[in-house]
Amino acid sequence: MRFRATCYRAHDPRWSFAPLSGDGAAVHGARFNPKGVPTLYLALSIMTAVAEINQGFAHKIEPCVLCSYDVDCEDVVDLRAEAGQNAAGVSFGDMACAWFSYISQGKEPPSWRLARKFIDAGKVGILVPSFAPSATAADQNLVLWKWGKSLPHKVSVYDPSGRLPKDQLSWK
Repeated sequence: MRFRATCYRAHDPRWSFAPLSGDGAAVHGARFNPKGVPTLYLALSIMTAVAEINQGFAHKIEPCVLCSYDVDCEDVVDLRAEAGQNAAGVSFGDMACAWFSYISQGKEPPSWRLARKFIDAGKVGILVPSFAPSATAADQNLVLWKWGKSLPHKVSVYDPSGRLPKDQLSWK
């Protein structure tokens, strides 16, 4: 499917100079990306972006940089509802697995197998429910494994005034 929307992400300020890199997720892997696979995790609402960075660990949030993204991507699979999950042959349990526990035990999380299935099929991303501890059914995310500056997988960060830092040296 084609997905067009404004999405959001709350960044650690130390890494806000590269809001489109996806390299942070590649370092250790995350819910929907095996280690070594750059992945861009975006929320469909501002409040979901805040919930994702906070992960329910505190009632106060650490400082962050909140960015908006303009997204226009083909080849996205919608797994937000049961009908889409069934059509794609995906189990909600595999998506919601305790992925970090699997990794700490030296096992591959089911959600990584799911990601590989879609990547191998030429899909560039998935729409999924948020699995942040405070998430409700309204909290949803876009996970991208492939994106760039042009169609059919276009993602750009909204920064018309050039306020985002250019590199880590921008933080003096």
